[in-house]
Amino acid sequence: MWTNWARTASCTPTRVVHPSSTDEIAAAVVSGGRVRARGSGHSFNDIAVAPEVALDLDRWTGIVRADTETGLVTVRSGTPLRVLNADLHRLGLAMPNLGDIDAQTVAGAVSTSTHGTGAKLGVLATAIAGLELVLADGSVVTCSRSERPDLFNAARVGLGALGIISTITLQCVPSFVLHASEAPGRLDAVLEQFDDLCAVEDHVEFHWFTHSDRVILKRNNRIPEPAEPLSRARQLWEYEVMENAAFGAVCKVAKAFPRYTRKLNEVCGSLISERSYSDYSHNVFVTPRRVRFVETEFSIPRETLMDVIAELRAVANRLGDRDALIVPCEVRVAQADDIWLSTASGRDTAYISMHQALGMQYKAFFDAYASIAASVGGRPHWGKMHDLTAEQLRPLYPHFDDFLRVRDEVDPGRTFTNPYLDRVLG
Repeated sequence: MWTNWARTASCTPTRVVHPSSTDEIAAAVVSGGRVRARGSGHSFNDIAVAPEVALDLDRWTGIVRADTETGLVTVRSGTPLRVLNADLHRLGLAMPNLGDIDAQTVAGAVSTSTHGTGAKLGVLATAIAGLELVLADGSVVTCSRSERPDLFNAARVGLGALGIISTITLQCVPSFVLHASEAPGRLDAVLEQFDDLCAVEDHVEFHWFTHSDRVILKRNNRIPEPAEPLSRARQLWEYEVMENAAFGAVCKVAKAFPRYTRKLNEVCGSLISERSYSDYSHNVFVTPRRVRFVETEFSIPRETLMDVIAELRAVANRLGDRDALIVPCEVRVAQADDIWLSTASGRDTAYISMHQALGMQYKAFFDAYASIAASVGGRPHWGKMHDLTAEQLRPLYPHFDDFLRVRDEVDPGRTFTNPYLDRVLG
């Protein structure tokens, strides 16, 4: 049996294949049965479920070639982001942006429209310069803006529905140092200056302790080297002791005594202290996550952020103690892009992620948030919890039917489908 990280999806495939070459991927695809590449299992829904043939790409990793002059790097699809980040750094290169989790495979991250934050930066898939895919008939094809452009527009965020990505060519940038500034704040004050912050900071986000007005404001800006990272002792204390061990203990108390969840959420917000340091980008973007949680996220038009937050505050005040969230929510931004199923396709975007510790009540709050997001044209993160169907998703994506047309061309027999894709693509 396979289970994802959040323990929200599981399956027992009829066969598991660990290919170590493109030929072996192609052989698995044409061997019969529905085929899914399951990545690292860090999606929060059942997108990676493979009831029949599961491709585990743990033997298909690493950089194939890299041009340090142009920054173009071709990487095998099963490479975890944490490995890619380290390998790029040794080459003097970096991804232009990252999220705060690096457990995903590079193919899984781009295929679900995973993102970081930055008003002048796009989702991770905007860094893709070219793709190699194994199609349902076993053929190996390449695509880019100039070669099979429709397939490229669809496959950059392809949900695993078009074929098995074998390699990805990324447009990387020279290695860079970020100065990180993290400080406590109050929600109203942060919202008042948020647009200005987005305009002047390279990367800005905030974490809101939902049952209070307390936030953590995070600002990351590019600076010249050298880096001045936190000491090892400080890193151990801040990340492992406070943000994981101590917070994990708080979550256990909230799970055992739900009536204290609101108070614990507020207390956690009041204990935040300032933190300032600089380090290479991947060490700043990524934060260790040992406490398991469930998560839903919607992308909304940037201009609707204030209204949506106001409605979420009302929900937080209205719901009972058993439905309170112990984990803070996260607010980020991204620049509009032209990728057909990107959550930032065609519009500057704000993202609001709602989390709950594993084993605690979340449905009432998540459902209320989904309703609020729907009222402003919110698009769910493809890899996080949501209940939307193809009928509901079609009007949210101008190129939804273009994507389906390409899918019909490259996978008419639905070799790569699963129950999740049946729901979201029809």
